[in-house]
Amino acid sequence: MSLDALPQTRAVLEQGRADGLHHGVQLFVQYRGEILCDAATGEARPGEPLTADHLMLWLSAGKPVTAAAIVKLCDGRGGQPYPKIALDDPVTRHLPEFGKGNGERRRITVRHLLTHTAGLPNADPAYPEVDWDESVRRICDAPLEDDWIVGRTAGYHPKSSWFLLGEIVNRVTGEPMIAWIERALLSPACLEGLRFQFAAEELESLRQRLAPMYRRQGRELVDAEMSTDAHLTRTSPGSSLRATARNVGDFYAAIDESRAYCDFPLFSETAAEAMTARHRVGEFDRTLGHVVDFGLGVIVDSNRYGADTVPYGFGPHCSPRTFGHGGSQSSMAFCDPENDLVVAWATNGMCGEPKHQRRNRAINAAIYEDLGLAG
Repeated sequence: MSLDALPQTRAVLEQGRADGLHHGVQLFVQYRGEILCDAATGEARPGEPLTADHLMLWLSAGKPVTAAAIVKLCDGRGGQPYPKIALDDPVTRHLPEFGKGNGERRRITVRHLLTHTAGLPNADPAYPEVDWDESVRRICDAPLEDDWIVGRTAGYHPKSSWFLLGEIVNRVTGEPMIAWIERALLSPACLEGLRFQFAAEELESLRQRLAPMYRRQGRELVDAEMSTDAHLTRTSPGSSLRATARNVGDFYAAIDESRAYCDFPLFSETAAEAMTARHRVGEFDRTLGHVVDFGLGVIVDSNRYGADTVPYGFGPHCSPRTFGHGGSQSSMAFCDPENDLVVAWATNGMCGEPKHQRRNRAINAAIYEDLGLAG
Protein backbone atom coordinates (compact mmCIF):
# COMPACT_ATOMS: atom_id res chain seq x y z
CA MET A 1 0.00 0.00 0.00
CA SER A 2 2.97 2.28 -0.58
CA LEU A 3 3.54 4.87 -3.28
CA ASP A 4 5.52 2.30 -5.29
CA ALA A 5 2.43 1.42 -7.31
CA LEU A 6 2.05 5.05 -8.40
CA PRO A 7 5.44 6.20 -9.72
CA GLN A 8 4.23 9.26 -11.66
CA THR A 9 2.19 10.39 -8.68
CA ARG A 10 5.15 9.95 -6.35
CA ALA A 11 7.27 12.08 -8.69
CA VAL A 12 4.68 14.90 -8.65
CA LEU A 13 4.44 14.82 -4.84
CA GLU A 14 8.20 14.84 -4.40
CA GLN A 15 8.61 17.64 -6.94
CA GLY A 16 6.07 19.69 -4.97
CA ARG A 17 8.17 19.25 -1.87
CA ALA A 18 11.34 20.18 -3.72
CA ASP A 19 9.59 23.31 -5.00
CA GLY A 20 8.65 24.33 -1.46
CA LEU A 21 4.89 23.84 -1.89
CA HIS A 22 4.56 21.51 1.12
CA HIS A 23 6.60 19.58 3.64
CA GLY A 24 4.65 16.35 3.19
CA VAL A 25 1.64 14.61 1.67
CA GLN A 26 -0.69 11.78 2.66
CA LEU A 27 -2.31 9.80 -0.16
CA PHE A 28 -5.08 7.20 -0.22
CA VAL A 29 -6.14 5.49 -3.45
CA GLN A 30 -8.78 2.75 -3.70
CA TYR A 31 -9.37 1.25 -7.14
CA ARG A 32 -11.99 -1.39 -7.92
CA GLY A 33 -12.44 -2.01 -4.21
CA GLU A 34 -8.73 -2.60 -3.56
CA ILE A 35 -6.59 -0.19 -1.56
CA LEU A 36 -3.58 0.52 -3.76
CA CYS A 37 -2.04 3.23 -1.62
CA ASP A 38 -2.36 4.36 1.99
CA ALA A 39 0.91 6.15 2.53
CA ALA A 40 2.73 9.40 3.22
CA THR A 41 5.88 11.07 1.98
CA GLY A 42 7.92 13.95 3.32
CA GLU A 43 7.66 15.51 6.76
CA ALA A 44 4.89 16.40 9.19
CA ARG A 45 7.11 19.25 10.39
CA PRO A 46 10.80 19.86 9.70
CA GLY A 47 12.75 16.89 11.01
CA GLU A 48 9.71 14.65 11.69
CA PRO A 49 8.64 12.12 9.03
CA LEU A 50 5.00 12.28 7.98
CA THR A 51 3.18 8.95 8.35
CA ALA A 52 -0.17 7.64 7.14
CA ASP A 53 -1.40 7.89 10.75
CA HIS A 54 -0.87 11.62 11.20
CA LEU A 55 -4.03 13.70 11.44
CA MET A 56 -4.19 16.19 8.58
CA LEU A 57 -6.25 19.37 8.47
CA TRP A 58 -8.69 19.04 5.54
CA LEU A 59 -10.19 22.54 5.67
CA SER A 60 -13.07 22.75 3.14
CA ALA A 61 -12.60 19.14 2.06
CA GLY A 62 -14.52 18.37 5.27
CA LYS A 63 -17.68 20.16 4.10
CA PRO A 64 -19.21 16.98 2.60
CA VAL A 65 -19.31 15.38 6.07
CA THR A 66 -21.59 18.16 7.33
CA ALA A 67 -23.57 17.95 4.09
CA ALA A 68 -23.99 14.19 4.60
CA ALA A 69 -25.51 14.84 8.03
CA ILE A 70 -28.16 17.07 6.44
CA VAL A 71 -28.76 14.54 3.65
CA LYS A 72 -29.26 11.79 6.23
CA LEU A 73 -31.78 13.90 8.11
CA CYS A 74 -33.58 14.61 4.83
CA ASP A 75 -33.58 10.90 3.99
CA GLY A 76 -36.34 9.98 6.43
CA ARG A 77 -35.58 6.27 6.05
CA GLY A 78 -34.39 3.61 8.42
CA GLY A 79 -36.67 4.51 11.32
CA GLN A 80 -34.90 7.72 12.31
CA PRO A 81 -36.46 9.26 15.44
CA TYR A 82 -35.78 12.79 14.17
CA PRO A 83 -38.07 15.38 12.57
CA LYS A 84 -37.58 15.28 8.84
CA ILE A 85 -35.76 18.11 7.11
CA ALA A 86 -36.75 18.93 3.54
CA LEU A 87 -34.20 20.42 1.18
CA ASP A 88 -36.61 23.18 0.28
CA ASP A 89 -37.46 24.06 3.86
CA PRO A 90 -36.82 27.75 4.51
CA VAL A 91 -33.93 28.11 6.90
CA THR A 92 -36.26 30.12 9.13
CA ARG A 93 -38.36 27.01 9.73
CA HIS A 94 -35.51 25.69 11.84
CA LEU A 95 -33.74 28.95 12.77
CA PRO A 96 -36.48 31.62 13.15
CA GLU A 97 -33.96 34.30 14.10
CA PHE A 98 -32.31 33.98 10.68
CA GLY A 99 -35.21 35.80 9.00
CA LYS A 100 -35.27 38.95 11.06
CA GLY A 101 -35.20 42.30 9.33
CA ASN A 102 -35.10 41.15 5.70
CA GLY A 103 -37.90 39.48 3.79
CA GLU A 104 -35.47 38.14 1.19
CA ARG A 105 -33.74 36.06 3.86
CA ARG A 106 -36.97 34.13 4.41
CA ARG A 107 -36.61 32.72 0.88
CA ILE A 108 -33.28 31.06 1.65
CA THR A 109 -33.65 27.29 1.91
CA VAL A 110 -31.54 24.37 3.13
CA ARG A 111 -30.80 23.55 -0.53
CA HIS A 112 -29.46 27.08 -1.08
CA LEU A 113 -27.05 26.65 1.85
CA LEU A 114 -25.75 23.40 0.37
CA THR A 115 -25.36 24.79 -3.17
CA HIS A 116 -23.70 28.12 -2.25
CA THR A 117 -26.59 30.23 -3.56
CA ALA A 118 -27.80 31.74 -0.25
CA GLY A 119 -26.18 35.16 -0.58
CA LEU A 120 -23.88 35.12 2.44
CA PRO A 121 -20.47 34.18 1.01
CA ASN A 122 -18.59 36.77 3.05
CA ALA A 123 -20.43 36.52 6.38
CA ASP A 124 -17.76 35.93 9.01
CA PRO A 125 -18.45 33.58 11.96
CA ALA A 126 -15.16 34.71 13.60
CA TYR A 127 -14.06 31.11 14.20
CA PRO A 128 -12.20 30.25 16.39
CA GLU A 129 -12.13 33.54 18.30
CA VAL A 130 -15.75 33.30 19.48
CA ASP A 131 -17.95 30.43 20.66
CA TRP A 132 -20.53 28.57 18.59
CA ASP A 133 -23.58 30.58 19.63
CA GLU A 134 -21.86 33.87 18.84
CA SER A 135 -20.78 32.57 15.43
CA VAL A 136 -24.36 31.63 14.58
CA ARG A 137 -25.62 35.00 15.82
CA ARG A 138 -23.14 36.89 13.65
CA ILE A 139 -24.19 35.00 10.54
CA CYS A 140 -27.88 35.51 11.28
CA ASP A 141 -27.20 39.25 11.59
CA ALA A 142 -25.03 39.53 8.47
CA PRO A 143 -26.51 41.33 5.45
CA LEU A 144 -27.07 39.57 2.14
CA GLU A 145 -24.77 40.47 -0.73
CA ASP A 146 -25.88 43.25 -3.04
CA ASP A 147 -27.43 42.25 -6.39
CA TRP A 148 -27.83 38.65 -5.23
CA ILE A 149 -30.72 36.56 -6.52
CA VAL A 150 -31.37 33.94 -3.83
CA GLY A 151 -31.17 30.45 -5.28
CA ARG A 152 -29.74 31.64 -8.59
CA THR A 153 -26.64 33.76 -8.01
CA ALA A 154 -23.71 31.51 -7.17
CA GLY A 155 -20.76 32.24 -4.89
CA TYR A 156 -18.85 29.73 -2.82
CA HIS A 157 -19.56 30.20 0.93
CA PRO A 158 -16.34 29.25 2.77
CA LYS A 159 -17.78 29.40 6.29
CA SER A 160 -21.18 30.97 6.91
CA SER A 161 -23.70 28.48 5.53
CA TRP A 162 -21.94 25.59 7.27
CA PHE A 163 -22.50 27.06 10.72
CA LEU A 164 -26.18 27.45 9.83
CA LEU A 165 -26.36 23.83 8.65
CA GLY A 166 -24.65 22.71 11.85
CA GLU A 167 -27.12 24.68 13.97
CA ILE A 168 -30.01 23.09 12.05
CA VAL A 169 -28.61 19.67 13.00
CA ASN A 170 -28.42 20.82 16.63
CA ARG A 171 -32.05 21.88 16.72
CA VAL A 172 -33.60 19.12 14.65
CA THR A 173 -31.86 16.32 16.56
CA GLY A 174 -31.79 17.93 20.00
CA GLU A 175 -28.11 17.02 20.25
CA PRO A 176 -24.89 18.94 19.64
CA MET A 177 -24.01 18.60 15.97
CA ILE A 178 -20.69 16.86 16.64
CA ALA A 179 -22.24 14.30 19.00
CA TRP A 180 -25.03 13.48 16.56
CA ILE A 181 -22.72 13.21 13.55
CA GLU A 182 -20.39 10.88 15.43
CA ARG A 183 -23.21 8.74 16.89
CA ALA A 184 -25.77 8.59 14.10
CA LEU A 185 -23.81 9.18 10.90
CA LEU A 186 -20.19 8.10 11.29
CA SER A 187 -20.18 5.37 13.94
CA PRO A 188 -22.74 3.10 12.19
CA ALA A 189 -20.61 3.30 9.04
CA CYS A 190 -17.35 2.65 10.97
CA LEU A 191 -16.03 6.14 10.21
CA GLU A 192 -15.15 7.29 13.73
CA GLY A 193 -11.77 8.64 12.61
CA LEU A 194 -13.30 11.81 11.18
CA ARG A 195 -13.08 14.52 13.87
CA PHE A 196 -14.20 18.17 13.78
CA GLN A 197 -13.10 18.96 17.33
CA PHE A 198 -11.39 17.45 20.35
CA ALA A 199 -11.83 17.62 24.10
CA ALA A 200 -9.32 19.73 26.00
CA GLU A 201 -8.06 16.67 27.88
CA GLU A 202 -7.13 15.00 24.56
CA LEU A 203 -4.83 17.76 23.38
CA GLU A 204 -1.58 16.78 25.09
CA SER A 205 -1.49 13.29 23.59
CA LEU A 206 -3.16 14.41 20.35
CA ARG A 207 -0.42 16.84 19.35
CA GLN A 208 1.95 13.95 18.67
CA ARG A 209 -0.34 12.91 15.80
CA LEU A 210 -1.11 16.34 14.38
CA ALA A 211 0.52 17.46 11.15
CA PRO A 212 0.52 21.27 11.39
CA MET A 213 -0.54 23.33 8.40
CA TYR A 214 2.04 25.63 6.84
CA ARG A 215 1.52 28.64 4.60
CA ARG A 216 3.92 29.73 1.89
CA GLN A 217 5.36 33.15 2.65
CA GLY A 218 7.74 34.27 -0.04
CA ARG A 219 9.84 31.17 -0.67
CA GLU A 220 9.42 29.78 2.83
CA LEU A 221 6.75 27.64 4.51
CA VAL A 222 5.73 29.17 7.85
CA ASP A 223 3.37 27.80 10.49
CA ALA A 224 -0.20 28.81 9.57
CA GLU A 225 -1.16 28.68 13.28
CA MET A 226 -4.24 26.54 12.69
CA SER A 227 -3.53 24.08 15.51
CA THR A 228 -4.10 26.32 18.52
CA ASP A 229 -6.18 25.07 21.43
CA ALA A 230 -9.09 27.20 20.17
CA HIS A 231 -8.90 25.64 16.68
CA LEU A 232 -8.82 22.14 18.11
CA THR A 233 -11.56 22.49 20.74
CA ARG A 234 -14.06 24.51 18.70
CA THR A 235 -15.94 23.37 15.61
CA SER A 236 -16.12 24.90 12.17
CA PRO A 237 -18.46 22.58 10.21
CA GLY A 238 -16.93 23.65 6.93
CA SER A 239 -13.24 23.75 7.78
CA SER A 240 -12.08 22.07 11.00
CA LEU A 241 -12.10 18.37 9.98
CA ARG A 242 -8.95 16.46 10.94
CA ALA A 243 -8.38 12.90 9.84
CA THR A 244 -6.05 10.63 7.91
CA ALA A 245 -6.31 10.31 4.15
CA ARG A 246 -7.66 6.80 4.63
CA ASN A 247 -10.40 8.09 6.97
CA VAL A 248 -11.52 10.57 4.32
CA GLY A 249 -11.23 8.02 1.52
CA ASP A 250 -13.37 5.57 3.48
CA PHE A 251 -16.03 8.30 3.83
CA TYR A 252 -16.22 8.74 0.05
CA ALA A 253 -16.31 5.00 -0.48
CA ALA A 254 -19.22 4.84 1.98
CA ILE A 255 -21.18 7.41 -0.04
CA ASP A 256 -20.64 5.38 -3.19
CA GLU A 257 -21.44 2.09 -1.47
CA SER A 258 -24.76 3.53 -0.30
CA ARG A 259 -25.85 3.23 -3.94
CA ALA A 260 -25.80 -0.54 -3.62
CA TYR A 261 -26.14 -3.14 -0.88
CA CYS A 262 -23.79 -2.34 1.96
CA ASP A 263 -23.69 -3.61 5.54
CA PHE A 264 -23.06 -0.11 6.91
CA PRO A 265 -24.49 2.50 4.51
CA LEU A 266 -24.40 6.18 5.39
CA PHE A 267 -27.93 6.54 4.08
CA SER A 268 -30.24 5.17 1.38
CA GLU A 269 -29.33 4.77 -2.28
CA THR A 270 -31.84 7.54 -3.08
CA ALA A 271 -30.09 9.91 -0.67
CA ALA A 272 -26.67 9.07 -2.11
CA GLU A 273 -27.92 9.79 -5.62
CA ALA A 274 -29.46 13.07 -4.46
CA MET A 275 -26.27 14.22 -2.75
CA THR A 276 -24.06 13.59 -5.77
CA ALA A 277 -26.43 14.78 -8.52
CA ARG A 278 -26.07 18.21 -10.12
CA HIS A 279 -28.25 20.70 -8.26
CA ARG A 280 -26.45 23.87 -9.41
CA VAL A 281 -25.58 23.73 -13.08
CA GLY A 282 -23.79 26.13 -15.39
CA GLU A 283 -23.63 29.07 -13.00
CA PHE A 284 -20.61 31.34 -12.73
CA ASP A 285 -19.31 31.27 -9.17
CA ARG A 286 -18.44 34.78 -7.96
CA THR A 287 -16.04 33.48 -5.32
CA LEU A 288 -14.24 30.86 -7.39
CA GLY A 289 -14.21 32.99 -10.54
CA HIS A 290 -15.33 30.11 -12.77
CA VAL A 291 -18.40 28.10 -13.71
CA VAL A 292 -18.57 25.17 -11.27
CA ASP A 293 -21.39 22.64 -10.79
CA PHE A 294 -22.45 21.57 -7.30
CA GLY A 295 -24.39 18.71 -5.77
CA LEU A 296 -25.50 18.91 -2.14
CA GLY A 297 -22.32 20.11 -0.47
CA VAL A 298 -20.06 18.50 -3.07
CA ILE A 299 -18.48 19.72 -6.28
CA VAL A 300 -19.45 17.69 -9.34
CA ASP A 301 -17.01 17.32 -12.23
CA SER A 302 -16.90 20.63 -14.10
CA ASN A 303 -14.33 19.88 -16.78
CA ARG A 304 -16.96 20.76 -19.40
CA TYR A 305 -16.30 24.40 -18.49
CA GLY A 306 -12.53 24.14 -18.94
CA ALA A 307 -10.47 21.23 -17.60
CA ASP A 308 -7.32 23.35 -17.54
CA THR A 309 -8.92 26.25 -15.67
CA VAL A 310 -11.63 24.90 -13.37
CA PRO A 311 -10.55 25.36 -9.73
CA TYR A 312 -10.57 22.45 -7.30
CA GLY A 313 -11.36 19.98 -10.06
CA PHE A 314 -10.56 16.29 -10.13
CA GLY A 315 -8.10 16.33 -13.02
CA PRO A 316 -8.50 16.02 -16.78
CA HIS A 317 -9.26 12.30 -16.84
CA CYS A 318 -12.15 11.95 -14.38
CA SER A 319 -15.60 10.83 -15.50
CA PRO A 320 -18.57 13.26 -15.58
CA ARG A 321 -20.14 11.70 -12.46
CA THR A 322 -17.11 12.34 -10.26
CA PHE A 323 -17.92 14.20 -7.04
CA GLY A 324 -15.83 15.47 -4.17
CA HIS A 325 -14.36 18.56 -2.56
CA GLY A 326 -11.02 20.26 -2.10
CA GLY A 327 -9.55 22.01 0.92
CA SER A 328 -8.17 25.53 0.59
CA GLN A 329 -4.82 25.41 -1.23
CA SER A 330 -3.94 22.06 0.31
CA SER A 331 -6.11 18.95 -0.15
CA MET A 332 -8.53 17.01 -2.34
CA ALA A 333 -10.88 14.04 -2.01
CA PHE A 334 -13.21 12.56 -4.58
CA CYS A 335 -15.03 9.49 -5.84
CA ASP A 336 -15.24 8.57 -9.52
CA PRO A 337 -18.06 5.98 -9.66
CA GLU A 338 -17.62 5.14 -13.35
CA ASN A 339 -13.97 4.21 -12.80
CA ASP A 340 -14.64 2.70 -9.35
CA LEU A 341 -11.97 5.01 -7.93
CA VAL A 342 -11.68 6.82 -4.60
CA VAL A 343 -8.86 9.31 -3.98
CA ALA A 344 -7.98 11.39 -0.92
CA TRP A 345 -4.79 13.38 -0.50
CA ALA A 346 -3.74 16.13 1.87
CA THR A 347 -0.62 18.26 1.98
CA ASN A 348 0.53 20.38 4.89
CA GLY A 349 1.35 23.34 2.67
CA MET A 350 -0.96 26.17 1.58
CA CYS A 351 1.06 27.47 -1.34
CA GLY A 352 -1.27 30.10 -2.85
CA GLU A 353 -4.12 29.51 -5.29
CA PRO A 354 -2.23 29.51 -8.64
CA LYS A 355 0.47 27.12 -7.45
CA HIS A 356 -2.07 24.91 -5.71
CA GLN A 357 -4.37 24.64 -8.72
CA ARG A 358 -1.41 23.49 -10.83
CA ARG A 359 -0.41 21.03 -8.10
CA ASN A 360 -3.99 19.76 -7.79
CA ARG A 361 -4.34 19.12 -11.52
CA ALA A 362 -0.91 17.47 -11.70
CA ILE A 363 -1.51 15.08 -8.77
CA ASN A 364 -4.96 14.03 -9.95
CA ALA A 365 -3.81 13.56 -13.55
CA ALA A 366 -0.83 11.46 -12.44
CA ILE A 367 -3.04 9.12 -10.39
CA TYR A 368 -5.23 8.36 -13.42
CA GLU A 369 -2.18 7.93 -15.62
CA ASP A 370 -0.54 5.53 -13.16
CA LEU A 371 -3.74 3.45 -13.17
CA GLY A 372 -4.03 3.43 -16.96
CA LEU A 373 -7.24 5.48 -16.85
CA ALA A 374 -6.08 8.43 -18.93
CA GLY A 375 -7.26 7.10 -22.27
